[in-house]
This record gives sequence, structure tokens and C-alpha cells, in this order.
Amino acid sequence: MDIVTSSIAQGLLWSVMAIGVYLTFRILDIADMTAEGSFPLGAAITAHAIVTGVGPIAATLMGFAGGAAAGAVSGFLTTKLHIPDLLTGILTMTGLYSVNLFIMGKANISLIGTVKTVFNLVDSGDATTTGIIIGAIVVAIVIGILVFFFHTEMGLAAAAVGNNQNMAAANGINNDAMKIIIYMLSNGLIALSGSLMAQTNGYADLSMGIGTIVIALAAIIISEILLRGVPLWARLLMIIVGAVIYRLIIAVVLDLGVDPNYLRFFYALMLTIFLSLPLLKKKLQLMTIRHGNRRQARIVQAQMQAAKTDSMRTHAGDQQKEV
Repeated sequence: MDIVTSSIAQGLLWSVMAIGVYLTFRILDIADMTAEGSFPLGAAITAHAIVTGVGPIAATLMGFAGGAAAGAVSGFLTTKLHIPDLLTGILTMTGLYSVNLFIMGKANISLIGTVKTVFNLVDSGDATTTGIIIGAIVVAIVIGILVFFFHTEMGLAAAAVGNNQNMAAANGINNDAMKIIIYMLSNGLIALSGSLMAQTNGYADLSMGIGTIVIALAAIIISEILLRGVPLWARLLMIIVGAVIYRLIIAVVLDLGVDPNYLRFFYALMLTIFLSLPLLKKKLQLMTIRHGNRRQARIVQAQMQAAKTDSMRTHAGDQQKEV
């Protein structure tokens, strides 16, 4: 039970990052590597701000703003300088390493026992319960804002750019501006997740962004395997479920005694499996359809043969009557 509750608490916080990655991955069809730099950026800004006396809510919002700024940089590089999407993410991620080091002044900042975080604002008596409460509140706010945004004129324009850029441009939509907005929203949410993770873990570290894109993509793929073709709010909710399932799998693996140093390999292996599941599912459906078609063909053939036999018997009976 402890594994389940801790996985829910961690999964809720990770799901904010997964939702951020979803915006670029599914709307713009880009696996934005900026995530691995903006995640620790949010953690670095928030940790530094809290240590220097800024309130936890304001510090968390500052982390979100920092991630949005990083997203604006990536959006500018890919739209105005026409640098390929993948290379853009790598460039921004690489630059953010130095930015994060400059903000923190060292490799990591500890928040344990000396400062107040957003998780101290709820007195539940249990750290895991507090994590679930704060995570649920943040996720509810994020989903509510995103659903509202994508029902506005700007949000619909951004979604249109993701669907068909030529058609969007023909309708007077500024493709570059919409892409930059999606980049900013995406990386702002990723940095927000990093900010929350730093506060719940009690530290911010330069290396905490490694593998975040893999975790987010795994959560997205799991959610799409579970449920597809549903409204936006339901898709976002399923991403939360996917993140919780992913964290639960990791928790079970650790509980089985797997060396934590091998987790990165396990992350990559899990993502490979999850990415291949839709293809395997399609092949299984195709095989089922083919088997069903062959079975149906055999049934039709048997029916035709039976009808032919009955016709021959009727014809033979008519000839006997004539004789």
C-alpha cells in the first residue's frame, strides 16, 4: 500500500511534466529535448528563490516563468532561425546546464529542514498524503487552464497549426507565434514539475533533468494505449494515470532489489516496449481481422456448397418425378 500511495504522489507531480511534453509531442509533433534542461531550470530557480527568502508559491511561479522563457528561446530558434526541431532542443538543453549552474551557484541546493515549501502549506500529518493533495490541486489547476485555453481563439489557432500549418496560414494564423506559445506552455509546465519535485525531494540538482523526456513519453504512450479518441480533458487525465502507472512500475522494480544505478537502462527499455505496443496492437488486430475474414470466407464457401448440394438434390428429385 505504501508503494501505491507513494507512486500516486510522485506520479501526480511527474504528470505535470508529461502534460507539458504532450503539448509539443502531439500538437507540434516534436519530441522537444528542451525538457531535460527546463526541468532542472524550474527546480534551480525555485530552490534559489526559497533559500533567499521568497515565498514558496511565488518561487514556484518563478520556476514556471523560467521554463516558459526557455521554451520561448527554443521556439525562436526553430521558427525564426529555422534550426531543426531536434537540434533546437539539444542546443537549448546544453545552454541551460550553464544557466542552471549560474542560478544555483553550485551543483545542488538543499531544502531539507531549513526552509518552507508548498508542501508545508498543507498539514496532513503524512508526507505522502500531503504530496497527493498538493499534486491533485496543481494537476486540477493545470488541466482546467489548458482546457479553457484550447477553447479560446488563440488555443484553437495553436491546435490548428499543429493539425495543418498550410491551412492555418491560409486562414491568417501566425504559425510562428503559435508555435512559440506552445513551446512556452510546454516548458513552463515541465519547469513547474521540476519546481515541485525539488520541493518534495528536498533538493535541486543539476542532473535531475536527465531522462525526463523518457519518463514523460512513457506516461503519454501508456495513456494512449489505455484510451484513445477522447476529448482533451480526458486525454490529460489519462496522462496522469499513465504517469502513476509508470511510477508504480519503477517502485515495484526498486522494491525487487534492482540497483538504482541501472534505472536509466530500465527507463529506456520500458519506453521501447511502450512505443512498440501500438504497432503490436495493430498487427494483432490485423491478424484477427484476417483470421476472421478467412473464417467468414470458409463459412460462405460452406453455405454456397450446401446450397449447391440442395439444388442438385432438388433437380434430381424433379427428374425422378418426370420419369
